[in-house]
Amino acid sequence: MSAICGWINLRGSDEDAARAREAMTAACAMRGAAPPQASACAAGVLIAAPGLSPLAVRRDGDLLVALVGRVTWQDADLARTARDAGEAVAAARAYASHGAECLARMRGPFGLAILDGARRRGLIAIDRIGIRSMFFAPAGGGIVFGDTATAVAAHPAVGRRVSEQGIFNYLYSENVPSPGSIFEGVRKLLPAQRLSIDGPSHRTEFYWALDYSRDRGTTLSAQRAEFRQLLQESVSRAVTSDRVGAFLSGGTDSSTVAGMLTQVRGQRADTYSIGFEAEGFDEMEYARITARHFGCNAHEYYVTPRDVVEAIPLIAAAYDEPFGNASAIPTYFCAKLAHDDGKALLLAGDGGDEIFGGNARYAKQKVFEWYGLVPSFARQGLLEPLLESGDWVDKVALLRKARSYVRQARVPLPDRLETYNFLEREALTDIFDPGFLAAIDPHQPRDVAREAYERTRSPSAINRMLHLDLKETLADNDLRKVNRTCELAGIEVHYPLLDEEMVEFSGRLSPVQKVRGLKLRPFFKESLSDFLPDATIAKSKHGFGLPFGLWMERDDALRDIALDSVKSFMARGYMKRSYIERLLQQHQTTHATYFGVMIWIVMMLERWLAAHEPR
Repeated sequence: MSAICGWINLRGSDEDAARAREAMTAACAMRGAAPPQASACAAGVLIAAPGLSPLAVRRDGDLLVALVGRVTWQDADLARTARDAGEAVAAARAYASHGAECLARMRGPFGLAILDGARRRGLIAIDRIGIRSMFFAPAGGGIVFGDTATAVAAHPAVGRRVSEQGIFNYLYSENVPSPGSIFEGVRKLLPAQRLSIDGPSHRTEFYWALDYSRDRGTTLSAQRAEFRQLLQESVSRAVTSDRVGAFLSGGTDSSTVAGMLTQVRGQRADTYSIGFEAEGFDEMEYARITARHFGCNAHEYYVTPRDVVEAIPLIAAAYDEPFGNASAIPTYFCAKLAHDDGKALLLAGDGGDEIFGGNARYAKQKVFEWYGLVPSFARQGLLEPLLESGDWVDKVALLRKARSYVRQARVPLPDRLETYNFLEREALTDIFDPGFLAAIDPHQPRDVAREAYERTRSPSAINRMLHLDLKETLADNDLRKVNRTCELAGIEVHYPLLDEEMVEFSGRLSPVQKVRGLKLRPFFKESLSDFLPDATIAKSKHGFGLPFGLWMERDDALRDIALDSVKSFMARGYMKRSYIERLLQQHQTTHATYFGVMIWIVMMLERWLAAHEPR
């Protein structure tokens, strides 16, 4: 990826501007493939370094503009300007005419920074889906900004102080969810959010929200035709290089993208798939079914424990914040496989589950929501008193299951989604050091999730979970995972299913078209029943997990790096020694896969801290 960062002057001096330029140039140089370029105006300084992603930097009159990513302009004149004079000039003209509302005319994955020297104004923004990232922090008489947390924290007025709240949020979520970050005082923009600076003041606000209003006047056949057309157009728009291939896990989404890539290009698509020699984790056969069905050129690689050992320090250090999703490892090797095969661009299927209703938890939570249909007098006057009346309930299997169901059903969404979270399964006082607990707000991750859930423009629990997943599962997790590992492998990645027209189309579908009864994504699957292989349509959701817990039991090198990392983290004093020792024991004696997840999360945090702590 290319890199942008800078400093917007609120009330700082020339000396502050010089310090900002020096710090930001150094931080940007760490990310860019070429020497960074610095520009200055009365509003501040802007630094840019070219990398994999398209980057446009321009001074247009009093405006300094940096635009990273790809933009589809919704205005014919601006589209013509972008074609003739470049994307940055188009952004400058749009801002000059419309101010912060220029974002309504921009589509696609982008990060934008505009400094208005004449008016001492500025605008920082990211795309509607959150494919790109932007961080910011008030400091040095202004606002420091950048597309990585480390670039912002590099400014001496911000400082690379690791946030204890960020540590907790990471351990809770496996990443540091927006709007927080791992560094004190540094925040990041949410999807479709902008930071507007006007003189000495600044504010964040959303410039777009997904509309879940149903289009009741459209027939099912028309919806399906529109969907197929959008699918073809989104894949076509995503193909910006002849050296293109597709991730292929064998799931519905990656199979759809691979098949459509073959169709729109009129030639066999190159697909890249990862397997594991571990029962219950390998889905290579499904990838082969798709490749045979569409006649793809299939490329395969089986990840080994040795690969994981070698990749752990590389992956941990590559992220600007700690990242605990273990599937980053196979994603990296898949991208590397494509790069070594001469590819410059991969298409990924991420997003289909989160806009069309493909995650198993949507159906599971629907079952719990049904409890609310039981009349309150029956719930509160009969069922709940009976099921909580004594230990004798444990002796009757049916009643024991009923009590568990009722207890979970009484927890409101979205909190219920975290029922199996490691930090919700035990008292926090048994997990963390008392001093650490006193310094953090343990409710913050849930509060952040509630805000996104409640902000949904729909009363439907299904739509609200989907909207939450646009932020939590995609912007905070999967997109960061794929973006960074592809960058590390030296390859660009695009997401056709997250094309804004496709996302907006999904919002117009009814909740029943996303989850019908307990059937997941019925509209998507039925619309592609004549396109995808039958086995792919019938396949249950699996995921792209790494068999770390199992391999840690069997591979000495993997066990050694995990234990060394966990023991080093233990010495930091965040978590109680007794909890970590119990976690390791449970991994050895009970459920290696389940407890291996938390061991991985702790290990990757320690590896990140060791690589990124100021020395």
